[in-house]
Order: sequence, then structure tokens, then C-alpha cells
Amino acid sequence: MTIRHETPCRHRSSVPRQKSTTGPAPTSQAPSAPPAARPATTGLVPGAPSAWTGRILAVLRIGLGFVFLWAFTDKLFGWNYATPPARSWLNGGSPTRGFLGGVQAGPFQSVFHSWAGAGWADWLFMLGLLGVGVAVVAGVGLRLAAVAGSVMMVLMWAAEWPMAHLSSAGTPTMSTNPFVDYHLLYALLLVLFAVANAGAVWGLGGAWAKVGLVDRNRWLS
Repeated sequence: MTIRHETPCRHRSSVPRQKSTTGPAPTSQAPSAPPAARPATTGLVPGAPSAWTGRILAVLRIGLGFVFLWAFTDKLFGWNYATPPARSWLNGGSPTRGFLGGVQAGPFQSVFHSWAGAGWADWLFMLGLLGVGVAVVAGVGLRLAAVAGSVMMVLMWAAEWPMAHLSSAGTPTMSTNPFVDYHLLYALLLVLFAVANAGAVWGLGGAWAKVGLVDRNRWLS
């Protein structure tokens, strides 16, 4: 009797093999597009149209600078408007005697009268008019011009003293506004030009800022 050896059957699983639900590793997302470039500005007043703001400030700056330069040349040569030729500085006249000597109101009358016609006062006044006028028209050194010009304007405001109703002689001062006059407005404009970098448009402010000495000492800009 022959014994037959049967090899055991390998049972295949009837459960179908599930496919892996895990797909390939997700690829990195494409970098987002860079934000749209912002329109170039000129470093002027934020939030305002830079081109128009720069032009408006430039017109105001050049106009105010011309006011200072005209006052300087009129007192120097005597254009026969506010200053007759015979009273010009070149003919021996004093740029400060007429204005400071005519102060008739306010608590600083005696101080201004003592300054009227003094050589140092004439030189400081004329150099101030020239320096501020050139700086503002050219758009350079606006911070220094703002300080010097504002001091001049405040002193002239104090000399006129618009808050007074009557002069020292008892006559009406005819003040049009007891608080604000054009001297204070000029001072505010000078400060605005310095803060807004108004010399960058129609001026030499950009080139001036690149000068080594100015770049190291920003108060000269």
C-alpha cells in the first residue's frame, strides 16, 4: 500500500488587498505672487498724492523764499517800493531803524527801540533775509532755515504786537487780528517745508542730502 504524501495547500486570502490611500507626498505649494508694487512716493506728506503735494509745496516754498529775497534786495539797493534809494543799506541807511524804531505797542518796546539801527542788528537781519531766502528757494538747509526764519518772524510779530488795542500814544493800533498774522503763518510754512522735505521737488534738496557732511549731520538737511 503506497502512502501518498500531499503537500498542504496554501490558502490564499479571499480578502482583496486594499490599495493604499496614502498618495504621494504633497508637493510644496507654489510661492504666492509678490504684492503689487506700491506707487513711488517722494517722501512728502503721507496719504496725499505725492506728485501734486510736491508741486504745491514747491510753489509755496519758492514763493515764500522770494518774499525774503525781495525784502533783502529792496533794503540793500532801495527799489523805491518800501525802501527809497536814499535810505538803502548801500547808501548808509539802516534796515532795522525804521521798523524797530517805530514800535509803539507791546511789552518789548524799549528792547526793540534799543536794537533799532544797531550795526549788529542790521547785519543779523540782512544775513537772515538772504540766508533764509536762498535756502528756501533752492530747497537746501530747510531745517536751519526753519529755525532762523521762525525766530525772525516771531520777533517781528512781537514787535508789532497785534494783541494791543491801543498804541503807547493812545491811538488805535488798527490790528486786523489779535493773535495770528502773516509772520506766524510764514513761520509755520517754514517748519512745514522742513518736515515735509519740500526741497525734493523743483529744488536741490535731493542732491544736497547726498553731500557727505549733510548725510552725516541730518540737521543740515
